[in-house]
Amino acid sequence: MRLRDSRPHADEHLDLARTRLLAGGALFALAFVAVGIRLINLAIIAEPDDGRFVGAREIATAEPLGRAEIVDRNGELLATNLTTASLFANPKKLKDPKDAASDLAGVLPELSEAELVAQLSSDRSFIWLKRGLTPGQQFDVNRLGVPSFDFKHEDRRVYPYGPLTAHVLGFTDVDNKGLAGIEQSFDEFLSDGRESLQLSIDVRLQEIVRQEIGLQVQKFGALGGGGIVMDATNGEVLALVSLPDFDPNAAGTAGDEARFNRISLGVYELGSVFKIFNHALALDSGVASMSSFYDATKPIRVSRHTISDYHPENRWLSVPEIFMHSSNIGSARMALDVGTQAQQRFMGALGMLRKTSVELPEQGRPMFPDPWREVNTMTISFGHGIAVSPLHLVSGVSAMVNGGVLYPPTLVRRDADDVLLGTQVISAETSAEMRRLLRLVVADGTGSKADAPGYLVGGKTGSAEKQENGRYKRKAIISSFVAAFPIHDPRYVVYVMLDEPKGIKETFGFATGGWTAAPVVSRIVERGALTLGLPPTEELTPEIRAALTVRVSGRE
Repeated sequence: MRLRDSRPHADEHLDLARTRLLAGGALFALAFVAVGIRLINLAIIAEPDDGRFVGAREIATAEPLGRAEIVDRNGELLATNLTTASLFANPKKLKDPKDAASDLAGVLPELSEAELVAQLSSDRSFIWLKRGLTPGQQFDVNRLGVPSFDFKHEDRRVYPYGPLTAHVLGFTDVDNKGLAGIEQSFDEFLSDGRESLQLSIDVRLQEIVRQEIGLQVQKFGALGGGGIVMDATNGEVLALVSLPDFDPNAAGTAGDEARFNRISLGVYELGSVFKIFNHALALDSGVASMSSFYDATKPIRVSRHTISDYHPENRWLSVPEIFMHSSNIGSARMALDVGTQAQQRFMGALGMLRKTSVELPEQGRPMFPDPWREVNTMTISFGHGIAVSPLHLVSGVSAMVNGGVLYPPTLVRRDADDVLLGTQVISAETSAEMRRLLRLVVADGTGSKADAPGYLVGGKTGSAEKQENGRYKRKAIISSFVAAFPIHDPRYVVYVMLDEPKGIKETFGFATGGWTAAPVVSRIVERGALTLGLPPTEELTPEIRAALTVRVSGRE
């Protein structure tokens, strides 16, 4: 028997295995090519909004986040970042420091050539020469062709509105660390860079307030001035202006006077605006009613002190008349009936004995008597003997008109669904009576120049002599006016102050709040109401007349 030859079959199997191996290798190669193409597509070609992989790609390639932006309540940009070039040098690579210093001072004349020589002659390998160059300055330095000079790109904080919001925003240093204002208070949050910070400020209203106060400061030759607009229903500050101000883009060039925040840091005896609190306390405690009368026939002598009226009526005055005529004598007698302890407790409840809660590092601490004697009780009733910031005042007045609820002042916008609990400091009934009195001052009293047709302003004047070395300076006064509108259903509180205004011919030489600050309030209300979308009010409707009617000395 002859055996069959098996070699041809072995060759066939070998060829088949080789073919399968080549096919498998080709498939693997194609798979790797496909994966490579997909990776290239993800890394280079794919759009940034590819939701499936963008998160992972961002983590892999993300650069450090810059300082977060700050915007106003409507999203207007208040603070942002601009990438700039900063110049540095390696002195060890310099052959001739004097020539290099001379050349650099020629294109950057703000730098001292002598100081540059000293810096460039050091044995250090790195020194900063100038941070935040303009593109033109960078070009000029490059043209020098000095090998030791080089640039590092950095973020520089920029404030598009310049001085407009200076005392609110504050500023940062060259390393973008907050040094004042919101920038300092929220330094950690802003440094994180993940989310912008939205403030309660409305730049449109801020511009109106700054313009109007600036014109009045100039007109009356005042040292400065300031103003606030607050939402009385939640404590949001819509405008905060202190003059003189400064450009936060160049904060290092600003003097102390310009950087001083008169609204939150300055504390002053604010005068007769404090009668708002005195009347509210007397009415709310039941010590007095709108039909009560007090003796204002002659000044009150207390030890070495004499309490008198600026324009004396020399007769018994009703509670509304005391407010309308701004009688110090009547206010002092009301305060005596209330009592020292009750007054002190009320001032504490209004926040007048501590710093405010506003988000600014520049805050003044109130000054008040200790011990709190009877004579202090009388003078505090008309705004002397206690010093607070204008922000304290506006926060307290908001509570007096909004139904009696004290809200903490804030510069950060509150969401509509935020649960914000205020503190009830007076009854809603007392608040309604205070609204009538405030309207009376504008309609028939010392605040007539604050009236703004169609917007039913109610308010109170304030004028107080400034102190210097423990003594009052005659004719050196803080003149102010605080108002709420529309007074039958208050939404906003406006405050204006002038620091040492001088009387002029137009005001018959007077520089008090009714002549200097009240007209500014009127203009702010007229312009601001339109900006805020607040329609004019029909003043003579039966409902409004009933809400604002008050009997004065037995008459309506």
